[in-house]
Amino acid sequence: MQGICVPILCVCICVTVLLRSAISQPRSESDTYTECTDGYHWDPQTEHCKDINECETIPDACKGEMKCFNHYGGYLCLPRSASLIPAPEPSITPAEPLNPCPLGYEPQGNSCVDIDECERHEHDCQPSQECINSVGAFTCQCPDGYRKVGTECVDIDECRYRYCQHRCVNVPGSFSCQCEPGFQLAGNNRSCIDVNECEMGAPCSQRCYNTYGTFLCRCDQGYELGPDGFECKDIDECSYSSYLCQYQCVNEPGKFSCVCPEGYRLLGTRMCQDINECETGEHECTETQNCVNIHGRYQCVDKNGCQEPYIQVSDNRCVCPVNNPACRELPFSIVHRYMSITSERSVPSDIFQIQATSVSARAYNTFRIRSGDENGDFYIRQINNISAMLVLARAVSGPREYTLDLEMVSINPLVNYQNNYQTSSALRLSIYVGPYTF
Repeated sequence: MQGICVPILCVCICVTVLLRSAISQPRSESDTYTECTDGYHWDPQTEHCKDINECETIPDACKGEMKCFNHYGGYLCLPRSASLIPAPEPSITPAEPLNPCPLGYEPQGNSCVDIDECERHEHDCQPSQECINSVGAFTCQCPDGYRKVGTECVDIDECRYRYCQHRCVNVPGSFSCQCEPGFQLAGNNRSCIDVNECEMGAPCSQRCYNTYGTFLCRCDQGYELGPDGFECKDIDECSYSSYLCQYQCVNEPGKFSCVCPEGYRLLGTRMCQDINECETGEHECTETQNCVNIHGRYQCVDKNGCQEPYIQVSDNRCVCPVNNPACRELPFSIVHRYMSITSERSVPSDIFQIQATSVSARAYNTFRIRSGDENGDFYIRQINNISAMLVLARAVSGPREYTLDLEMVSINPLVNYQNNYQTSSALRLSIYVGPYTF
């Protein structure tokens, strides 16, 4: 008998291995004793030495997480997760006559020839093992993925040797490698290579960018990524700010655009500019009318705007003859002017300057709003003796039209010392308030 200590899975496993002649120990005719080797006891019924099951006779034969497995002439302590193929109980054959040949041979005539134990099934290999005959002996070979411990085949945990790049799954007799999401097994079935999800139909609705082990979805300008990380939805830029466009913002897929009201055109991308229909010819004024451009539209006014008792002396100037009694309380002349302002203009705001074209020596001039400002939306600020400024006093909203008579009253004491000779002239200013603030 030989005693061998074999390290298995970092645990020392003591195995008692018997020589072939010691597996079953029948006594010969000359035997007169009943003693057996270690690990066996004498069975008087069969008159043979029988294996002792130490796992049953020795209390706590294996410590810790180790499990006891009985073995011929001894026992094994293996991890509880170990996979074993149990060996069949050896059969006890009747004592054979004395063989003069060495072990593993048999006499044939005057010589000894090798016994093929594998062919005769005179071996103790497990059913899962392959018996390989050799000269004078045989060996039991375990299947792939197992290694032999004594007479047992124990599964090899290949995952302990880090064969796989990512994950290893051990199975009895083999193993398999698995990759993390975003990777796939390479041709060697061990390494993991990145999967280009963008080329394999990634669910990105617009742009896909492959990264190591995963992918990213991105959106075109004017879109934003949805909560699922795949779909792109349009950004409603118009809802973010009311200052994107001067008039109106129109949301479109992936962008926005600015539009202007009728009578305006887009200046750049967001500003609105009044169209001067009088310059472009886009008006319907007749030959007897003048085209006056105002914010968002135009106005046709008669070239002769003089009313009785005034008579026209030029395109925009009317005079009241001094010899006409009806002209005594009226300004001597009226000049027609036209202008346009935007709605909600900041106030006070200077909007029109009045300038005397001719004055008499030593004359004293004053300026006033003669008519047309019933609500007090305007006032006159005199600058000097010959000029004044019309000021918008209150913010006004359009569309709206004012017709103001701005009068300059001249007093000349040299002409009439006692009566202080007084004359006046007026500027009839038509003010058109546009509908918008631009």
